[in-house]
Amino acid sequence: MISRATRVYRRLRFGEPVVVISGLPRSGTSMAMNMLERGGLEVLTDGLRVADESNPNGYYEVERVKRLNTDEDRSWLTEARGKAIKIISVLLTYLPDSNDYTVIFMHRSLEEVIKSQNAMLAQRGEPIGTTSDEELRSLYEKHLKQVKSFLGARPFFDVLDVEYAQVLAAPRDEAARMSQFIGRDLNVDRMAAAVDRQLYRRRR
Repeated sequence: MISRATRVYRRLRFGEPVVVISGLPRSGTSMAMNMLERGGLEVLTDGLRVADESNPNGYYEVERVKRLNTDEDRSWLTEARGKAIKIISVLLTYLPDSNDYTVIFMHRSLEEVIKSQNAMLAQRGEPIGTTSDEELRSLYEKHLKQVKSFLGARPFFDVLDVEYAQVLAAPRDEAARMSQFIGRDLNVDRMAAAVDRQLYRRRR
């Protein structure tokens, strides 16, 4: 966590932080976005990727986010100040230091992440690929360590780690943590109600 003095200084200079929901694909990022929206926080999404069987509550994506690693102009991110936006973990290193970011980083069992990714590809009729689950798990572990080191070394990131399994087990407690972290008086009960444990059981 960055110091209070640094946070106050950057808040005065850059305004409200961008609330970033991040993590590996299929780690619960869309669920977290849904929770924040239900709680009363404005979220950024262009609606181009519609809900489907893999994400019946929607993906909450912004197409421009996928080009953070190639687009030179990232000034549009100022539109996200004070709002929530979903940015997968591999793109976090491309966020400019001209904003502050409060990052809710979703963690999920890598075994579940890989199974969920494979299931989604199968539902779309797309090939799973040649990388074994063991190799993929090793790559993800290495990536997550690198991301953690990157975020911890930069003063414009403030990070809250959230476990997907814990959200399912105690949704109201985790909703309260998220609300307190981003400094907003969100409707915690509505956030908790957005967590669909039955959907998780059906997927398993």
